Amino acid sequence: MTTFKSDFLNVLSSRGFIQQVSEPDALDALARERSITAYIGFDCTAPSLHVGSLVQIMLLYWLQQTGHRPIALMGGGTTRVGDPSGKDESRRLLTDETIAQNLAGIRDVFAKFLSFGDGKALMANNADWLNDLNYVDFLRDVGRHFSVNRMLTLDAVKLRLDRQQELSFLEFNYVVLQAYDFVELYRRHSCVLQMGGSDQWGNIVNGIDLGRRIANAQLFALTSPLITTASGAKMGKTAAGAVWLNADLVSPYDYWQYWRNTEDGDVVRFLKLFTVLPLDEIARLAALHGQDVNEAKKVLATEATALVHGRMAAQEAAATARKTFEEGTLAETLPTVEIARRELDRGVGVLTAFHKVGLVASNSEARRQIKAGGLKVNDVAIGDDKMVLTPRDLTPEGVIKLSLGKKRHVLLKPV
Repeated sequence: MTTFKSDFLNVLSSRGFIQQVSEPDALDALARERSITAYIGFDCTAPSLHVGSLVQIMLLYWLQQTGHRPIALMGGGTTRVGDPSGKDESRRLLTDETIAQNLAGIRDVFAKFLSFGDGKALMANNADWLNDLNYVDFLRDVGRHFSVNRMLTLDAVKLRLDRQQELSFLEFNYVVLQAYDFVELYRRHSCVLQMGGSDQWGNIVNGIDLGRRIANAQLFALTSPLITTASGAKMGKTAAGAVWLNADLVSPYDYWQYWRNTEDGDVVRFLKLFTVLPLDEIARLAALHGQDVNEAKKVLATEATALVHGRMAAQEAAATARKTFEEGTLAETLPTVEIARRELDRGVGVLTAFHKVGLVASNSEARRQIKAGGLKVNDVAIGDDKMVLTPRDLTPEGVIKLSLGKKRHVLLKPV
């Protein structure tokens, strides 16, 4: 028998991607014998994915890099239901039009990580088989294989019930639909592995069981740890909101700064997870200490940004940061938000200005930052939350520089 030379599981393990694997020896043997197909599902709840989805995207990346075929499954169907995993309350139901718009916004990011085409990566949409299901037939053919007793023990369900929070019948069906996705992808594309975050373990295992029951298939599960920062914060959230992957929502510069601000204790772990640098190069960076750790953070920021926004945008962001923070100049390439000249002539409240440019999530957040000395206009700390910006605040370059802390800056430019 010819051995298919793949080191898929070893690569994932060495870079910190694995939390649990079902039948790891059997999966490893299969992956060495032939190219396998695996998938991860992404529901379309927003017009972009954010940094919290990067671990899953990188799982698909390394799957393909080690010789296997990834499927990025768009949840055009399951988004209509809503995954209760990790949620304290029901998702807001989205219209089909909004779901379609969100799907269009998130699908482009995958082309930056995966190679699509004949025999390569696939993009699928579970609306293709879920939206036209006959309810009674589905209950008879699929629903009969699910035990309500066992479904009540799933973390996503149990958590809601223990807290006496409402769980709709709609959401209760999500695990059945996700399991059916796995079977459909097995039938259509010979997909044998579903991957996801560790909160998806119960859902994925139900798909394995359903595949065995109705298709006599041997299927596998692989989950990754849910990523939090060294201080316990949720990955991908900042004071100004989510760190989106689409450039129209978060600029390449702000994206670069997000990674540059990584806590010291997270740098090595994030280099393994969110860059494609060789492990020996990461080991070299891991040996840096003291102020030299900042050099490793800059490498992390540039490499992570290059994957999402391209090498040129990453290098421009790094150059902008260097000019701004190391050379002390006002860089023309700082993120710029335009404002109508007549609006500035009338005067713009400083709270409104900082909210408008996205440095804070709300006026109340701006007030808290002002009390802490965290907001500056043209490098001068704001002392009065009733301050009004006018043309008198324009720099010689014709802009107003707004800053949150030492590392986040936006130029307000009248037009």
